[in-house]
Formats: sequence, structure tokens, C-alpha cells
Amino acid sequence: MKILIATGNPGKFKEISGILSESGHEFVSLSELGIEVDFEEIGESFEEIALAKASHFAGLSGLPTIADDSGIFITALADELGLKTRRWGAGENASDAEWLDVFMNRMKDEKDRSAKFVCAAAFVSEDGNFVHIEHTEGLISMKVEAEIKAGLPLSSVFKPVAYDKVYSALSDEEKNKISHRGKAFKKLLKTLKNA
Repeated sequence: MKILIATGNPGKFKEISGILSESGHEFVSLSELGIEVDFEEIGESFEEIALAKASHFAGLSGLPTIADDSGIFITALADELGLKTRRWGAGENASDAEWLDVFMNRMKDEKDRSAKFVCAAAFVSEDGNFVHIEHTEGLISMKVEAEIKAGLPLSSVFKPVAYDKVYSALSDEEKNKISHRGKAFKKLLKTLKNA
């Protein structure tokens, strides 16, 4: 089966298609299909936004479609990020480095560096819709500790609980076992294996 992964973020596409590779399905991107990444994320939850995004692009492509919505909750910043993580601070049009620079500058005097990443992974097809949500607790490091991966700037500063490395410094296999996105898409993988 050919399945669309509806993201314009190359880092996310690589990560998601890697996690789902053992499903036996073929994954295509929006750019491969010539579809513009033009979707306004409106919703009250990660699940609602992920399902709406998957439905939107399934309608445009005519293919079963996967989409996700994710964000981070920073204890010290209360409700500043969450559903609007990438739109926060320097904004979604900023480069990864620019966005991360504003974020780390905002965090520099915060003593409580606890954080929680959340991901909702949705699948929409003619046979039904599914959504799985997972989270990973961790801490924001005091400085950027690894190379910034395209589209995933916070991976360079988020250190999951019980690990001494940030997400970006872990191998793909290590990260996918413990990350919010890895856990959500592992659940989705079980759904796809039965599709």
C-alpha cells in the first residue's frame, strides 16, 4: 500500500518513515506528490489537529495518510508552548537555529528545566481513522549539546529522563525507543501491520 506522510518537515519524514519501515508499505511525501504544505493547525488537542491534518491531506492526495502533531510543555514557561510550540518565539518561519536561539535565551535564567514532549500520530484511510498519543519526560539542557537536526531544533537540548544525552545525540534506534514520536508511531505501526 502507498501511504502519504503529511509533513513538510524533512526531519520528521525521515524519522516517521524509518519507524514505520517494517510495516511493508511504501511511504511518499507531500513534495513527491507536488502537494503544497498549506494547512492551518486549528484544534483543542494534539489528537484533533493530527486527525484533521491527516484527513485534509488524504482528501487532496486520495491516499491513506499519516500525520502527526507534537509539541513541548516547559514547566517554567507554563502554557507558552504546547500546541503552538513551533509558532512560539521566533515563529514558524524562523530557521531552526534562530528558533532555538530565542528559546534558549528565554530559558537561560530558569532553574526548573523540566519538560514534556507530546506526540499524536494519526492515520486516515477509507477503512477508518486511528490516533495514538504518547509523551516523554525530560529536562532542557543548559546549552545546545548536539548538532541541530533539520526541522527538530529542540532535539539538541531535550534530555530524556534517565539519559545523559539529548535526543539528537542518541542513535535513531535509541531515540525511537524512548521518544514521544517513536512511541506514538510504534503504536501506529501495529495498526498499519493489520492494514
